[in-house]
Amino acid sequence: MIDKTKLAAILEKVRPSIQADGGDVELVNIRDDDVVEVRLKGACNGCPMAALTLKAGIERIIKEEMPEVAEVVSVQ
Repeated sequence: MIDKTKLAAILEKVRPSIQADGGDVELVNIRDDDVVEVRLKGACNGCPMAALTLKAGIERIIKEEMPEVAEVVSVQ
């Protein structure tokens, strides 16, 4: 089971670098299959680099600290 408090703390650590580029990230849901759903907001919404930010940035950092997370996906 994924610890929502720990996950939120990790997102708080990555948020400043995303906000520096005019975007933001919001935790939406933790699914039963250990997939984390986030919403990219601000400048991230519609940005061609958003997928890279999600996978190479947010997902990589979360999985380093929480290997039980299967995947991080963006939802609307």
